[in-house]
Amino acid sequence: MSDRAHIVIVDDEPELREMVEEYLTKQGFKITAAEDGPTMRHIVAEQAVDLVLLDVKMPGEDGLSLARFLREHHPVGIIMLTAAGEVVDRIVGLEMGADDYISKPFDPRELLARVKSVLRRLHSRAEAAERATEPELVGIRFGKYVLNLESHQLFNTDGEEITITGMEFDLLKAFATHPNRVLTRDQILDLAHNRNWDPFDRSIDVRITRIRRKIEKDPAKPQIIKTVWGKGYLFVPDKEE
Repeated sequence: MSDRAHIVIVDDEPELREMVEEYLTKQGFKITAAEDGPTMRHIVAEQAVDLVLLDVKMPGEDGLSLARFLREHHPVGIIMLTAAGEVVDRIVGLEMGADDYISKPFDPRELLARVKSVLRRLHSRAEAAERATEPELVGIRFGKYVLNLESHQLFNTDGEEITITGMEFDLLKAFATHPNRVLTRDQILDLAHNRNWDPFDRSIDVRITRIRRKIEKDPAKPQIIKTVWGKGYLFVPDKEE
């Protein structure tokens, strides 16, 4: 039983916590419920956690602040729980490094699909990292960086890892394997194998903005991932950071 993924649900609504805990427990996951930030912080400090389901709107420390804390201190997956129509909170959550989001109220089956998707990416990365020795041997170089396709990691030429989320890796891989070619948002969805995104949603733009902050010398004037107005994005791998 120790190999079960451990998921923490953080929400101030007892009914929602109970529903999620009951449903995901039946699916074979280990679930721990937390009603607020301090409880969550205690759990992740004392136990190994794979994924956190994090409500955005909570009394006291909100989910956005907690997402920032998790991304800075713990290698866990993060799925934000947002109220329907809260586009701004969803975008801010993605900017802070959330792997995915789901709007409340949600179908438990949709939640399960998103949980499995994030855990699958995390597992693939961890498994590949154990096998990988030299990132350059299995990577795609661009500018001053190399994207390791096995370990799902991004390194600079000094061998230092640049932290990226699973979604950010999927996007970088899509661009890196289709260089010097304009990609529409719809094509990016296909190449990143994630049809949960809407091509007219700002989720793709937000993630690309986050990636630019990590690989561009001047994110305001990107040279590696360029915007082609009215069409999409162009990846130019031979540009230096």
